Amino acid sequence: MKKSVNIGIIGSQFMGKAHSNGYLKLPHFVELEGKPNMHTACGRNGAALEAFSKKYGWQHQETDWKRMVRNDAIDLVDVCTPNNLHRPCVLEAVANGKHVLCEKPMAMNYGEALEMYEAAETAGVVHMMIFNYRFVPALALAKKLIESGKLGAIHHFNAVYYQDWLVDPKFPMVWRHDAKTTGSGAHGDMNAHIIDLARFLIGDFEAVTGLQEVFVKERPLQNGKGTGKVTADDTTLFMARFKNGALGSFNASRFANGFKNHLRLEIFGSEGSICFNLERLNELQYFSSSDDPSLQGFKTILVTENSHPYIDAWWPPGHIIGWEHTFVHQFAQLIDGIAKKEQVVPNFYDGLCCQEVLDAVTLSAKKEAWISINNNQ
Repeated sequence: MKKSVNIGIIGSQFMGKAHSNGYLKLPHFVELEGKPNMHTACGRNGAALEAFSKKYGWQHQETDWKRMVRNDAIDLVDVCTPNNLHRPCVLEAVANGKHVLCEKPMAMNYGEALEMYEAAETAGVVHMMIFNYRFVPALALAKKLIESGKLGAIHHFNAVYYQDWLVDPKFPMVWRHDAKTTGSGAHGDMNAHIIDLARFLIGDFEAVTGLQEVFVKERPLQNGKGTGKVTADDTTLFMARFKNGALGSFNASRFANGFKNHLRLEIFGSEGSICFNLERLNELQYFSSSDDPSLQGFKTILVTENSHPYIDAWWPPGHIIGWEHTFVHQFAQLIDGIAKKEQVVPNFYDGLCCQEVLDAVTLSAKKEAWISINNNQ
């Protein structure tokens, strides 16, 4: 009989919806060792929480997150809160013996992330970070190609993550504009993804140097009474050296007019190259220098074959999947890890490594200097 994993989720906004959709679809498409059970949803607004729970299938509601975390019925706590609440929610969860899933960035700073990681390790619980882009089949295939030596020695990792939802200076203040709530803006929200992908695909960072900017210094308050000061970055750019000798460039901006959620990677090696565009999620561009010179050029691989990572859970070849399916792939590993009592990846160590790079870039922007990455040594 499969072990039932009772899930309690904290947060019912965008990511709460994305996670809920993942849990709903998971048992219908993936053979699991455990059985995900959507037990309790937690949020501050009772009426909105009830509607959210009814829509996505949460069995119970709770407006006090501490009370939910302390509920003996809960096995897994899923933290989808603003960033300043990640640490208290995670620490309370692991103190009560709960397994934990945490949205990125892991914390407000490296010190908080280290405390969370050490607490989870000491408690012996399964802990996981939401770095769902690792679970895009095309990027999982890219990792296989790199690890098999198809690209040779890696020379460059270039990444951009562009959005444009803040271009309008009349867009009102939200929690992501306040560094006291979010820690950082585009940097922690968007660079966190491509930093993790760089570690996943290329390896550990050695040093970084960065530049940050707030383009709109003040924004109207949501209540219409005056303006508030924007303290979180609108854009962060940085360069990096990797321990394996590769070089990297990273650019995250919420002021990229015309782009809603554009993530692009370029990886250049001595024997080949890979390019990926999230807006064409099912495709991977691959170039091999070993091909016949008269036939050389980038080829587009449609990553929908059953032999490709994760695809055998879904549809016949050529029937594409989407962004939301990455959560299903990630949650399958999490639920099985809990059922088998085995650690999963990406976990809090990966979140900690990402946070170290995030903090180093911010420090480098202030000091206008290169900052070394110690990789938690």
